[in-house]
Amino acid sequence: MSVSQIAVKSRGKNVTSRYIDGVVEHVKTKNPGEPEFHQAVLEVLTPLVAVLERHPHYRTEKVLDRLVEPERVIVFRVPWVDDNDEIQVNRGYRIEMSSAIGPFKGGLRFHPSVNVGLLKFLAFEQVFKNALTTLPLGGGKGGSDFDPRDRSNGEVMRFCQSFMVELQRHIGPFTDVPAGDIGVGEREIGYLFGQYKRIRNEFSGVLTGKGLEWGGSMIRPEATGYGCVYFANDMLASRGDDLENKVCLVSGSGNVAQYTVEKLLDLGAKPVTLSDSHGLIYDPNGIDREKLAWIMELKNVRRGRISEYADTFRGARYTRAKRGTDRNPLWAIPTDCAFPSATQNEISEDDAKKLLDGGVRLICEGANMPSEPGAVELFTRAGILYGPAKAANAGGVAVSGLEMSQDALRLNWPREEVDARLKGIMHAIYEQCSRTADEYGAPGDYVVGANIAGFVKVADAMLDQGVV
Repeated sequence: MSVSQIAVKSRGKNVTSRYIDGVVEHVKTKNPGEPEFHQAVLEVLTPLVAVLERHPHYRTEKVLDRLVEPERVIVFRVPWVDDNDEIQVNRGYRIEMSSAIGPFKGGLRFHPSVNVGLLKFLAFEQVFKNALTTLPLGGGKGGSDFDPRDRSNGEVMRFCQSFMVELQRHIGPFTDVPAGDIGVGEREIGYLFGQYKRIRNEFSGVLTGKGLEWGGSMIRPEATGYGCVYFANDMLASRGDDLENKVCLVSGSGNVAQYTVEKLLDLGAKPVTLSDSHGLIYDPNGIDREKLAWIMELKNVRRGRISEYADTFRGARYTRAKRGTDRNPLWAIPTDCAFPSATQNEISEDDAKKLLDGGVRLICEGANMPSEPGAVELFTRAGILYGPAKAANAGGVAVSGLEMSQDALRLNWPREEVDARLKGIMHAIYEQCSRTADEYGAPGDYVVGANIAGFVKVADAMLDQGVV
């Protein structure tokens, strides 16, 4: 049963339906011009009709009203000086959404598209994603409209130092622990951590994604991609299948996409695509380990465009990105499995139709909310295996939580131990989603399972702690 079917089935339950509709409308009224946040709230609240009918105290205690309102929204000026001695001014943000089950936890994104509405969406999703990890982590998100691309190391350092001068007032190992996201890699985390340490005169686990030599964890860079593939394999196992010899589409070419490809190769699959903001490459021969190493050097060291791949490897084709309903022709390629790993809303309803027409049997989301609502509806109605982002891409924050534990204990676990813990956490997330979907009459619907399981854990903690 899909999310919309649950909503239709519960249409006659007027009090609960009216309450949820009222919360959604209130969010839209109080947060105008923030479509991603509206979309995230609607996606989480829609399947909760059945939960609130079974447990009406969540409604009478107005848990939803409290959940959709961030505990704190921090907005600040970030002045810095570029290499030409020109003063630049950016805007910085931190959305501290919920600390019901632990300190705020979530990444920092440096990208021109960053605004308060986008970060509210990411922070709201983070609350439930973190709840699913089994670790004591709240939800938050932050960043800036600063673009680190084409900036020198000196400019990035000066921006990060200015950004941290304000951010350090609001974070700490027991308060709020940021990590990386789009535009914030190990370089940026290093500059941010150095400035925090300089101002606060402490060496603590205040940021995750750090270098291995100064408090980082093994496989933290790999964790989101690896975890997504582990979740996909668990979904396939529920139908007596696995990833062996499956043709896989992967979008993006950054950290998540690279390590999704690596783990797909480990499990015997055949990844055939990658993309960036300019276009996509399709390699019908498959992206093997040698080609992946070349891509990592291209993207992580030379910071080049994915189009260079087609000039280097025989048989590969490059297609320039389009706009409109055919904006990403990647999803029209026939495939067994798809791993959207680039950005939010990259799969439209039209893209979803093309994927289904191309024989896709599994969608597993490595990016945050990469499928538009119409696409999600088509996937769930078609009965294919669909792993929503808040469950499938939780591997990154899971290993961030493990990094926090290692920092607190002043030790480092070996790669094999961290990977085994990650695999165990992803399996536990899968089991929660599957079990909860069964409990609420929607077997195999991981959207329903993820949203309800995450919500119940956070809501119960909120009620235990009173009206705060």
